[in-house]
Amino acid sequence: MGSSFGKNINVSIFGQSHSASIGVVIDGLPAGHRIDMEKLGQFMSRRAPGRNEYSTQRSESDTPVILSGLKDGVLCGAPFAAVIKNTDAVSRDYSELSDKPRPGHADFTAQMKYNGTQDHSGGGHFSGRLTAPLCIAGGIMLQLLEEEGIKVGAHICEIAGVRDFSFDPVNVSEEDFDRLRASSFPVNDPEAGEIMKTAISAAKKAGNSVGGIIECAAIGLPAGVGDPMFDGMENMIACTVFAVPAVKGIEFGSGFAGSRSMGSANNDPFTCENGMIRTLTNNHGGILGGITSGMPLIFRAAIKPTPSISIEQDTVSFSTKEKAKISTKGRHDPCIVPRAIPCVESAASIAIYDSLLGSRIYRKGENR
Repeated sequence: MGSSFGKNINVSIFGQSHSASIGVVIDGLPAGHRIDMEKLGQFMSRRAPGRNEYSTQRSESDTPVILSGLKDGVLCGAPFAAVIKNTDAVSRDYSELSDKPRPGHADFTAQMKYNGTQDHSGGGHFSGRLTAPLCIAGGIMLQLLEEEGIKVGAHICEIAGVRDFSFDPVNVSEEDFDRLRASSFPVNDPEAGEIMKTAISAAKKAGNSVGGIIECAAIGLPAGVGDPMFDGMENMIACTVFAVPAVKGIEFGSGFAGSRSMGSANNDPFTCENGMIRTLTNNHGGILGGITSGMPLIFRAAIKPTPSISIEQDTVSFSTKEKAKISTKGRHDPCIVPRAIPCVESAASIAIYDSLLGSRIYRKGENR
């Protein structure tokens, strides 16, 4: 399975939704940096299940147990390894899935690839549960980026067709991120947020689900980070963001809307302020030619509706090859978007930090 990422650091995620534990190994983290475990725990709690009526009622503390890589709270140069114990898995709810794939889920493709040897309980290795160790890695990268003056934050951009106010692409600030992180439902427009909550509640009551869009930004990134062609900043971020189950699309800057405009409108004029070259607008989303421009890096990720719903759906039986019906049991999010926000922040932070290290190696000729 393709469960590792990185060129200058290596992040490897392991485990299944209902295995004894899930976890992450990170190799290549620079030694000497102190990790605030309380801050990491607070970050992890934003993703954890069972916190409100809009998430699955599976109850997991998601407290990381550090196995290696830290000495007295400081990165010591050894591979960092951490696990999270699964304590509230109910595998009997998923017994039917060994023969009947859920529409919209990886049950079918996993069966085709692994011929029935895969763990289907809770979605196995394909489950959103694996975003917990992703957030361990991301939470650490966030702290390392903050030491460099780089901040990453995200908000609910849309749920069930209801739109929030977008980030100011030129002036998004650390204060914006702090305000959003202090909210249990991180939106810029509280009125839109209430309408979103109503839509989620209605979907839950009907046994259905809704999707949405997350907007993420990184500020403080210097110009010149990233590479052209295959290792561009967009490429790296897209690779990590698509590791979050349910992500089905990504756009940077003006994205698809920009493709429908004229060049004269979509181009960002350059200016010079206090000796620094920047742009007056930011339709390019902080990246040109795969390399950061020094403007806020902004992208949006599309999150599909949770495929596990209790409404009866059409499927087939693997064993009989005949049509069948399935109604998903178990505990599932009627909307994954709110809990996916720290996951998207984590994915972006991992990609940005890896690229930042690569940029320094190239510019200074340093060995890692």
